[in-house]
Amino acid sequence: MKRAPTVVVLAAALAAGMAWLWMAEPAWSPLPRTTAQPMQAAPASTEAALYYRDPDNKPLYSLEPSSTPDGRAYRAVTQSEESLNFDPNQQDAAMAPAPAAMPPGKIKYYRNPMGLPDTSPVPKKDSMGMDYIPVYEGDDSDDGTVKLSPGKIQRTGAKSERVVRQPISSVIRAPGTVQEDERRISVVALRFEGFVESVANVTTGEHVHKGQPLMNVYSPALSSAAAEYLSAINAGASGKELKGARRRLENLATPEQAIKELERTRDISLSIPWPAPQDGEILERNAVNGMRAGPGDVLFRIADHRLVWVLIDVAERDLPQVVVGTKVTVRPRALTGQTFVGAVALIYPHLNAQTRTARIRVEVPNPDEALRPEMYVDAAIETGTPAPVIVVPENAVLDSGTRQAVLIDKGQGRFEPRDVKLGRRGGGYVEIAEGLAEGEAVVTSANFLIDAESNLKAALKGFADANNTPGADRAGGTEARK
Repeated sequence: MKRAPTVVVLAAALAAGMAWLWMAEPAWSPLPRTTAQPMQAAPASTEAALYYRDPDNKPLYSLEPSSTPDGRAYRAVTQSEESLNFDPNQQDAAMAPAPAAMPPGKIKYYRNPMGLPDTSPVPKKDSMGMDYIPVYEGDDSDDGTVKLSPGKIQRTGAKSERVVRQPISSVIRAPGTVQEDERRISVVALRFEGFVESVANVTTGEHVHKGQPLMNVYSPALSSAAAEYLSAINAGASGKELKGARRRLENLATPEQAIKELERTRDISLSIPWPAPQDGEILERNAVNGMRAGPGDVLFRIADHRLVWVLIDVAERDLPQVVVGTKVTVRPRALTGQTFVGAVALIYPHLNAQTRTARIRVEVPNPDEALRPEMYVDAAIETGTPAPVIVVPENAVLDSGTRQAVLIDKGQGRFEPRDVKLGRRGGGYVEIAEGLAEGEAVVTSANFLIDAESNLKAALKGFADANNTPGADRAGGTEARK
């Protein structure tokens, strides 16, 4: 019984010592001791409230301080908080350790997130619970431009390209056929009544040279004219008399070689050789030995194929790009690997009503006569502008059929739609005849999205202006206050 007080005292001393050891920081302890710091209250925001929102985050808002039915005050929302709520780029920036960006400006109104013509002066949600999108001052300027945030530009993939000057070229491909040059075809016919005594050993398809004998011809009219000319020579006639006698032979188309032979030999032959009038292939031979030939009867038809025509049918829409002198490359389907080069010589004045095509004529040199009439060819017509012109990529043009426009990149996220007048196309570019200047930047991708944003902005502005007129029903604000 005497020991009990002593035991109690020792137990109390032991407990105090253990507590002192636990609170002390021994030199060998592996765990550092954390010193609690007193919590400091966050500094109160000095920024003015933009509007007030339900404390339970219900879609209830007020422009003035308000409270819930149970007496709790609405939470004040500042301009900075509003910017973070609606701009994902600023949310990311707020989470990153970077300097705070300046707010985009004062919010003028909120527009429907689905693009419907509905605006509200205060935040609200649509029927699907989506927040209305804020429209800041400067975003709906009256200069015809549309402004996009850097984040939206990056998400849409919008890219711009400078307007430059360069030649524009394109190739029109069309089928065609080889035809004879009408100017290189001749016929052999007599101007008098005569007989073909004999025909030379030439047949259809053979090549003949100019002056080569084709047949021997006898005619009483030709012999009479030759006798009269020989009499004038033998009589020593000169001047008009001799010239007149020779002219009668020439009027009968007597070959010059036969007249010179008569002057040399002073002898009249019963028949004279009739030569080929030009080089070429015999297309038609109607002369036979002993036949009687009247004036104008076609005895031979000869064509020169060293220059041929290629007739090409060009689509009506491509016709304005083709001019006389345009270079054309011809590839015969029967001659693999061979190409011939010519130039447009004529554009025929009429269209084919059934095919809606126009015919053009190309003159092609054919020295080896490899191109044969009626051959099928594939032609490549090289059109374009030899001098540099203002061009933009084809995908930069917004073409509605009745209106052609491009989007000008004004910088700082601003884009301006501008009407343009188009010219020729080729190589992925289109000529801008009117509306652009060299050095301006045009949007080449995502321009349809920006154009839709511009159209939406114009519609919303018109709707907002209508709501701001005296007596207009501000449905958005009334519904928001409900």
